[in-house]
Amino acid sequence: MNKCGIDAEYRGEERYSKLSLAYANAEEEKKINDAFDEVTSKYTIQPQTYISDITDGRKVLVIEYHDDYDRDAGTIFEEIMKKLDIKECS
Repeated sequence: MNKCGIDAEYRGEERYSKLSLAYANAEEEKKINDAFDEVTSKYTIQPQTYISDITDGRKVLVIEYHDDYDRDAGTIFEEIMKKLDIKECS
Protein backbone atom coordinates (compact mmCIF):
# COMPACT_ATOMS: atom_id res chain seq x y z
CA MET A 1 0.00 0.00 0.00
CA ASN A 2 1.38 3.43 -0.82
CA LYS A 3 1.18 6.59 1.26
CA CYS A 4 -2.29 7.62 0.08
CA GLY A 5 -3.81 4.26 0.97
CA ILE A 6 -4.82 3.35 -2.57
CA ASP A 7 -3.96 -0.22 -3.55
CA ALA A 8 -3.47 -1.18 -7.20
CA GLU A 9 -3.71 -4.61 -8.79
CA TYR A 10 -3.08 -5.40 -12.45
CA ARG A 11 -4.16 -8.44 -14.46
CA GLY A 12 -3.75 -8.99 -18.17
CA GLU A 13 -3.97 -11.47 -20.99
CA GLU A 14 -3.77 -11.15 -24.73
CA ARG A 15 -5.88 -8.09 -25.73
CA TYR A 16 -7.35 -7.83 -22.20
CA SER A 17 -6.11 -5.67 -19.33
CA LYS A 18 -7.58 -4.84 -15.94
CA LEU A 19 -6.48 -2.36 -13.28
CA SER A 20 -8.21 -2.46 -9.89
CA LEU A 21 -7.82 0.53 -7.58
CA ALA A 22 -8.98 -0.04 -3.99
CA TYR A 23 -9.70 2.91 -1.70
CA ALA A 24 -11.10 3.60 1.76
CA ASN A 25 -12.61 7.09 1.76
CA ALA A 26 -14.11 9.91 -0.30
CA GLU A 27 -10.79 11.75 -0.65
CA GLU A 28 -9.11 8.70 -2.20
CA GLU A 29 -12.16 8.10 -4.41
CA LYS A 30 -11.94 11.68 -5.72
CA LYS A 31 -8.20 11.32 -6.45
CA ILE A 32 -8.87 8.13 -8.41
CA ASN A 33 -11.81 9.59 -10.33
CA ASP A 34 -9.92 12.79 -11.19
CA ALA A 35 -6.88 10.84 -12.43
CA PHE A 36 -9.08 8.42 -14.38
CA ASP A 37 -11.08 11.20 -16.06
CA GLU A 38 -8.00 13.24 -16.95
CA VAL A 39 -6.05 10.34 -18.45
CA THR A 40 -8.81 8.44 -20.26
CA SER A 41 -10.18 11.59 -21.89
CA LYS A 42 -6.98 11.78 -23.99
CA TYR A 43 -7.58 8.41 -25.68
CA THR A 44 -10.15 7.13 -28.15
CA ILE A 45 -10.24 3.66 -26.61
CA GLN A 46 -12.58 3.71 -23.62
CA PRO A 47 -12.74 1.12 -20.84
CA GLN A 48 -15.52 -0.69 -19.11
CA THR A 49 -15.61 0.26 -15.43
CA TYR A 50 -17.44 -0.81 -12.32
CA ILE A 51 -17.21 -0.23 -8.58
CA SER A 52 -17.55 -2.98 -5.98
CA ASP A 53 -17.57 -3.11 -2.21
CA ILE A 54 -14.70 -5.09 -0.68
CA THR A 55 -13.62 -5.82 2.91
CA ASP A 56 -13.37 -3.37 5.80
CA GLY A 57 -15.63 -0.76 4.20
CA ARG A 58 -13.30 -0.30 1.24
CA LYS A 59 -14.37 -0.08 -2.39
CA VAL A 60 -12.61 -0.86 -5.64
CA LEU A 61 -12.81 0.78 -9.05
CA VAL A 62 -12.14 -1.80 -11.76
CA ILE A 63 -10.99 -0.54 -15.17
CA GLU A 64 -11.09 -3.10 -18.00
CA TYR A 65 -10.02 -2.93 -21.61
CA HIS A 66 -11.18 -5.66 -24.01
CA ASP A 67 -9.90 -6.19 -27.56
CA ASP A 68 -6.98 -3.82 -26.95
CA TYR A 69 -5.11 -4.66 -30.16
CA ASP A 70 -2.78 -1.66 -29.89
CA ARG A 71 -2.03 -2.27 -26.20
CA ASP A 72 -2.96 1.27 -25.20
CA ALA A 73 -4.21 0.09 -21.81
CA GLY A 74 -0.69 -0.31 -20.42
CA THR A 75 0.16 3.30 -21.19
CA ILE A 76 -3.14 4.50 -19.76
CA PHE A 77 -2.69 2.47 -16.57
CA GLU A 78 0.86 3.80 -16.12
CA GLU A 79 -0.38 7.38 -16.47
CA ILE A 80 -3.16 6.82 -13.93
CA MET A 81 -0.74 5.23 -11.46
CA LYS A 82 1.77 8.05 -11.92
CA LYS A 83 -0.92 10.66 -11.19
CA LEU A 84 -1.85 8.74 -8.04
CA ASP A 85 1.82 8.36 -7.03
CA ILE A 86 1.53 4.56 -7.01
CA LYS A 87 4.98 3.06 -7.54
CA GLU A 88 3.98 -0.59 -7.92
CA CYS A 89 0.98 -2.84 -8.04
CA SER A 90 0.37 -6.48 -7.24
